Amino acid sequence: METTRLFVQQYWRYIVDFSTFALCAGLIGVYQARLSRRIRRNPMHTVQGMNAQARVAWVERMIAENRDITAIQTFRNSMMAASFMATTAVLLIFGILNLLANADKLGVAFHGLNSWGSQEPGMTVFKLMLIVVSFFVAFFAFALAVRGYHHAGYLINVPANGKRGVVPQKTVQVLNRASLYYMAGMRAYYFTVPLVLWVFGPVWLFLGTVALLLVLRYLDLLPD
Repeated sequence: METTRLFVQQYWRYIVDFSTFALCAGLIGVYQARLSRRIRRNPMHTVQGMNAQARVAWVERMIAENRDITAIQTFRNSMMAASFMATTAVLLIFGILNLLANADKLGVAFHGLNSWGSQEPGMTVFKLMLIVVSFFVAFFAFALAVRGYHHAGYLINVPANGKRGVVPQKTVQVLNRASLYYMAGMRAYYFTVPLVLWVFGPVWLFLGTVALLLVLRYLDLLPD
């Protein structure tokens, strides 16, 4: 019992930090699980489900009306947006890596509002590394989105006669997968907000997570 008490007294800041992080990660996981279930059950009540249905109708119209130029221009715009976000992620990664090189000098700036969490330089490095990982996930997701839009640009120009197994449904699948990668990249961007606030303390991490979930609920769900 005495050993436990001494352990808590010595490492209570670490306990608060990691407990808050686990709580916030659990809240985000529960939200994503409920959103996925709602997309399956009531797709038209979510932005993701509605956009997926809209892409089906769009592909069918582009193929039926032979609007190749319109389709390619749309894919080009999507690829440019994904490329811009991927490039931004890389720049942010290099910026954070520069902060990691000077993590021991940032204590005063980062810990001015941190009255509950750990103020050790090693903990600051760990938090910054999580942000780097999040941006790496965003980069790869946007890169895969560019790849998907590129492939969809070829598929949508194939005649809709089912030759060689290329049918409009395949184009829709590739396009929806690319859009899913794009959404994953945006989620990785969103999730960096509470991670950045965590650098200033676990209280800010919790407040940032709650605010993020409220914003995501507003963005994801459509009125009944």
